Amino acid sequence: MVKLNDDVKKVIASVKTFPLATASKAGIPNVAPIGMLIPQQDDETVWIVDNFMNKTLANLKENPNASFYVWNPEFPDSYQIKGTVTIENSGADYEKAVQFAHSRKETLPAKNLLKLRIADVFYTTPGPKAGNKV
Repeated sequence: MVKLNDDVKKVIASVKTFPLATASKAGIPNVAPIGMLIPQQDDETVWIVDNFMNKTLANLKENPNASFYVWNPEFPDSYQIKGTVTIENSGADYEKAVQFAHSRKETLPAKNLLKLRIADVFYTTPGPKAGNKV
């Protein structure tokens, strides 16, 4: 698996909303804003808390591939992260995700924990690096 490097993690930490892209089994795309995305210590996994997902969750049940990008104009580079998602709604990791969500806002439902296992990281910065793997 691919790991997030320190530059990517710094940009992720600076961003509040992430566009998460999914597609149905038939290839119909969906992009949704995600507010709870948590890189894990292994640097190979990102947790996403599902509070209000409908089409995104339906797509992931049919097709586990997902992608998001991170951009902040205060950093020199932006990135696209791709991977596969597993969905959990019980167990120790799920309970940790619920606690995280409730620490932000107690009334959030935290219906599922999406674990995105990173397969690729690409530069999305305009210029000669655009599209290259990190």
